[in-house]
Amino acid sequence: MALLPILCYPDPKLHRVAKVVVSIDARIQTLVANMLETMYDAKGIGLAATQVDVHERLIVIDVSEERDTPLVLINPELVWTSPETHLNEEGCLSVPGIYDGVERHDAVHVRALDEQGKARTIEATQLLAVCVQHEMDHLMGKVFVEYLSPLKRNRIKKKMIKAQREDAK
Repeated sequence: MALLPILCYPDPKLHRVAKVVVSIDARIQTLVANMLETMYDAKGIGLAATQVDVHERLIVIDVSEERDTPLVLINPELVWTSPETHLNEEGCLSVPGIYDGVERHDAVHVRALDEQGKARTIEATQLLAVCVQHEMDHLMGKVFVEYLSPLKRNRIKKKMIKAQREDAK
């Protein structure tokens, strides 16, 4: 397994729409393992393939306290969303150190394949529902800061560019 570099906002590659995974083969299974390792190492609870510059519809999530219950969703699609929504504090591995409120559905049902190619439907609530929606946004080329006001988004963009410049020194 290997740690993968995570793209940082405002990298334009974060806005690419992911393509359908055509075949769940050794390459995809290795990608899943590497993404899980990367997510755990970065202390995240979710990671979309888009964030590691692979533009295929694949996300990994683990919202368990013990960090031992990984969930792999390949070609996920929302099949139901609750009418109720909530403002949730969100952060993102691609926007480190930034947290803000985003309105999300309280519950969602998502249909996807697991890493073995088996079809499943997940009924997600609470933190898992928020995480699924957040990661699925990445697959559509959307970063959570795009839900914020243009003023906040521009401040975050400037802050991220400055931090990247300082890291490059």
